[in-house]
Amino acid sequence: APQRELLMGYFQVRKAKRQKVCTVSINKAINTQEVAVKEKHARNILLDKGAQTFWSVVNRLPLSSNAVLCWKFCHVFHKLLRDGHPNVLKDSLRYKNELSDMSRMWGHLSEGYGQLCSTYLTLLRTKMEYHTKNPRFPGNLQMSDRQLDEAGESDVNNFFQLTVEMFDYLECELNLFQTVFNSLDMSRSVSVTTAGQCRLAPLIQVILDCSHLYDYTVKLLFKLHSCLPADTLQGHRDRFMEQFTKLKDLFYRSSNLQYFKRLIQIPQLPENPPNFLRASALSEHISPVVVIPAEASSPDSEPVSEKDDLMDMDASHSDPFNFNSQNGVNKDEKDHLIDQLYKEISGLKAQLENMKTESQRAVLQLKGRVSELEAELAEQQHLRQQAADESEFLRAELDELKKKREDTEKAQRSLTEIESKGCRAGGWRRPKKFWCLLGSHLAPAFCSGKIYFGIKTQEQTEVLESLKQELATSKQELQIVQGSLETSAQSEAKWTAQIAELEKERGSLVNAVARQEEQLSALQEQLEYTQLKLSSTQESICQLAKDQRKILLAESRRAAEQVVQEALRQFEEPTLFSCAGSADHLLCKVRSVSSCIEQLEQCWSQYLACPEDISGLLHAVTLLAHLTSDTIVHGSTTCLRAPPEPADSLTEACKQYGRETLIYLGFLEEEGILEKADSTAVRSCLTRITAIGEELLPRGLDIKQEELGDLVDKELAATSAAIETATARIEEMLSKSRAGDTGVKLEVNERILGSCTSLMQAIQVLIVASKELQREIVESGRGTASPKEFYAKNSRWTEGLISASKAVGWGATVMVDAADLVVQGRGKFEELMVCSREIAASTAQLVAASKVKADKDSPNLAQLQQASRGVNQATAAVVASTVSGKLQIEDTGSLSKERPLSPQVRVLELENELQKERQKLGELRKKHYELAGVAEGWEEGEPG
Repeated sequence: APQRELLMGYFQVRKAKRQKVCTVSINKAINTQEVAVKEKHARNILLDKGAQTFWSVVNRLPLSSNAVLCWKFCHVFHKLLRDGHPNVLKDSLRYKNELSDMSRMWGHLSEGYGQLCSTYLTLLRTKMEYHTKNPRFPGNLQMSDRQLDEAGESDVNNFFQLTVEMFDYLECELNLFQTVFNSLDMSRSVSVTTAGQCRLAPLIQVILDCSHLYDYTVKLLFKLHSCLPADTLQGHRDRFMEQFTKLKDLFYRSSNLQYFKRLIQIPQLPENPPNFLRASALSEHISPVVVIPAEASSPDSEPVSEKDDLMDMDASHSDPFNFNSQNGVNKDEKDHLIDQLYKEISGLKAQLENMKTESQRAVLQLKGRVSELEAELAEQQHLRQQAADESEFLRAELDELKKKREDTEKAQRSLTEIESKGCRAGGWRRPKKFWCLLGSHLAPAFCSGKIYFGIKTQEQTEVLESLKQELATSKQELQIVQGSLETSAQSEAKWTAQIAELEKERGSLVNAVARQEEQLSALQEQLEYTQLKLSSTQESICQLAKDQRKILLAESRRAAEQVVQEALRQFEEPTLFSCAGSADHLLCKVRSVSSCIEQLEQCWSQYLACPEDISGLLHAVTLLAHLTSDTIVHGSTTCLRAPPEPADSLTEACKQYGRETLIYLGFLEEEGILEKADSTAVRSCLTRITAIGEELLPRGLDIKQEELGDLVDKELAATSAAIETATARIEEMLSKSRAGDTGVKLEVNERILGSCTSLMQAIQVLIVASKELQREIVESGRGTASPKEFYAKNSRWTEGLISASKAVGWGATVMVDAADLVVQGRGKFEELMVCSREIAASTAQLVAASKVKADKDSPNLAQLQQASRGVNQATAAVVASTVSGKLQIEDTGSLSKERPLSPQVRVLELENELQKERQKLGELRKKHYELAGVAEGWEEGEPG
């Protein structure tokens, strides 16, 4: 146990010593001097099993204020990610966002190390993200082909995505490469200066990364092309071509720099990029191998002596667990031994790399030899097939020769038989001696005769064969001639038949031409008749269209006159007496009418010049009728708030304006009386109405400018109070009705008062939305001025708000009074409906006044418009409940009374007909409103 504790203490001390060495090396490697990072400091930093010590030191450095310091930090961190412990990535992920922020900060500097640091930090973040997403890839990117296949998990989708990520990774590497070269003055020998070496030193790590990424990208693209169509990978090939060109140029430029020549052996890419459309091209691909010589060292290196770095620590602290001293081994000797081991390891690594390079070259040579052997094998197979074909041919010739030999033997046997027959016929009974003598005398002659016979037979056979061939040739020629004769005969018969058919066809064509000429003459006559008829029809159509346009214009004029007359008749209807309008709204209508009259006169002139275009004139007539009706109605409602004398003058002016408008519309019926269509009288009436309206406007000068803002708030508060009072009164009336009424009357009262309560609630919501929008308008438009100054500066707008607020409050009070009378049975349902509509009009006026200075995209404006639509819906509910209640009360009353007399029935029928006609007139006015809305440019969904 004591020995274990001693060992643990020793290892803790060694760990602390290693961390201190790492800390000292970090501070020496990352400094503000514009020199390259020393190799020995980088090696000491790599001894730490993680990055916690690294980040604890780096976080205290001013990386955001010194570009050279940040550049050297990027260099050391890049080397740590490549060659450090796997825990480096895990310990560094938490600082990824800080790297992004620092990259954006340095990106704002266009000179010096600013862009270099920004680009390098982007590369480091990309490297961290790539290795986090693909943990199979080590930091130094060294993998075998089998490991690369395992990284894609044999899924083409994974290989596709992996290739895209490699493209992004390599793009960041190339960007840093190019940015460093762009920052150097290549006209001088920058690689021998300390400043140039400071910028070039990190490119060694970039070259190592690029060589692996390029190799893996080529292999993955060949794999993808073996699984996917070529068109699908067109984007991959284009991006590869771009990066191939850049990398080839950068490798070439780097290899010519003196700084790199003794530190690293940079590979050169092939002259042409790989052809991914040819699968066999993969065997031609040579993986680029970066070789770092074993004897290479940093140009700015100094004699390695860790004694200097540790003297202060060893001088102040004695090591109680120094087992090396106990064993007789000096500390300096141990450090020297460690250095020797590092050198041996570096040498072994270099030898391993060389062996890998040699093995790769040997593999490529073997692959080439295999390809050659495969080609030779294919050629041998081809020769073997030719030999087999030639053997078959020789076998066939051999069979033919055997057959000829058999025929020859048969001929010889026949000759022998003939000879034997001749001998038997002449002296077969001679003695044997005779035959022997005869044979001895005749043997030479027989042999010569046999030879002669054979030659003669061969000649006859050849002649016979030649005769047979000539005979066969003659037969073939005869057959050919006979065939030609037969063909000629058939052709002659065919041509004769065709000539006969053509003659027949010619005759029919002549007859057809004659018939076509007759038909053409008839068609020409018919065409002339049709043209005359068409001309007559066109004239009739033009005349009819002209009459139709006149009729349409006359009907539109009559409809416009009916609208104006209806407006004049409304002066006498008592249902409008409880409504009230504002003078500023009336003046707005008057200005619209003046513009409409000018538009009408212009459209009339255009119509006279081009009668076919009547749409503008009809639109102008309809719009004038609508605006005139609105002006008269608003004039009558404005009279309710005016003093008696101006009210009488305004009433007479409105009536006179209506009469003059009817006269003016009457002049538009015929073209010939254009000179009489003078709008002077109409304009005079409008001028008079304008003068009276301006007198009725609220006098803002009577109020001090600084009090306008307070008055707006007071009027809105008063309106809110009036609405609350009206709501309370409605609740009180509903309680009384429930206490005193029963049956149908209670049901009608509850429905009407409930709808009135909903209307009051909707108005309250609208007032709140109006306050919010006005506050937003004031805050956005006043600038440095106060709200009171803003209201004073926009006094007309302020007065409009005040007038609209008063109208809403007054309308709510009047409607409650009308509802009270209806519930008590002493009021008219029509008055309640008109009051509800008047409240809707007043709220629309308040919305319009609030919208004048509002931003069209303001959410408060949208909320105000939504509240306005709620008021309109509540108003419709009040009107609907009132009409329903009226009908229900009338039905109940008719059931409780006796059957009316015939005159009363007739009166009811007339009233129903009158109601139907009014509905038709309402539909017509609605159509006019729509047409006028299009002309005025009203927004869809705008209240009012």
